[in-house]
Amino acid sequence: MTNGDMTLDEPVSRRRHILRLAVFVTFLAVMFYLAAVADVIDVDQVRGAVASAGPVAPLVYVVVSGLLGAVFVPGPILAAASGVLFGPLVGTFATLGATVTTAVVTSLVGRRAGRDSARALLGEERSVRLDALIARGGLWAVVGQRFVPGISDALASYGFGAFGVPLWQMAVGAFIGSVPRAFVYTALGASISDLNSPLTYVAIAVWCVTAVAGAFAAHRGLRSWRRRES
Repeated sequence: MTNGDMTLDEPVSRRRHILRLAVFVTFLAVMFYLAAVADVIDVDQVRGAVASAGPVAPLVYVVVSGLLGAVFVPGPILAAASGVLFGPLVGTFATLGATVTTAVVTSLVGRRAGRDSARALLGEERSVRLDALIARGGLWAVVGQRFVPGISDALASYGFGAFGVPLWQMAVGAFIGSVPRAFVYTALGASISDLNSPLTYVAIAVWCVTAVAGAFAAHRGLRSWRRRES
C-alpha cells in the first residue's frame, strides 16, 4: 500500500468509527427516551410479576431490575419497588445486586460497541495515557461517579465500558459506590406507607450526606483535571 493509499484510507476509517459511535449514542438516546421519558415499561406490572416468583423473588428481581436499569428505567423507581417487595434489609441487598448487574451489562455492551472506535478516535498516544489512568484509578472513578448526583449510572457505565474500564472494576466500584443510594431509595420504598417513620428520616439524612459528598468530590475532580490540562 502506498503512502497516498494510506492517506485516503485514514479519513475513511475515521468516518467509519465516528458513524459507529453516532449509531451507538443514538441507540442509547432512544432507549433513554422510551424508558425514562415515555414510560413504556410499566414498573408496577414488573413488580407484580417478580412478586409472583415466591421464595426466589429477590433473585428474579436482581436479574429483571438489572436489565431494566440497563435500558434506563430510573434506578430510584426500581430500588423503591425492591423496598416495597422485600423490606429495607433484603431489599437493599437486592437493589445492590441489580445495580451490579446493570453495571456489568452496560459495561460489556459499551466495550463491545464503542471501545475500538473510541480508541481509534483518541489516537494511540492518548489511548495509552487513558489506559494508564484507568489502571491507577478506574475503580475509584466508578465509585466516585456513583456519589455524584444527577448522572445516570447506566449512561456512565456505557461510557466506562467504551473507554475500557475492566469489568471487575465496574462490578466492585458499582457495589461500593451504590451502597448509600441503594439504602436510601430502598428504605423510602419500604416506608412508603408511613413516611413519618424513623427509617424515612435516616434515609433522607443519608441522601443529603451522599449528595454533599458527591458534589464536593466532583468539584475536586474537576479542579484536579483542569490543573493537569493547564
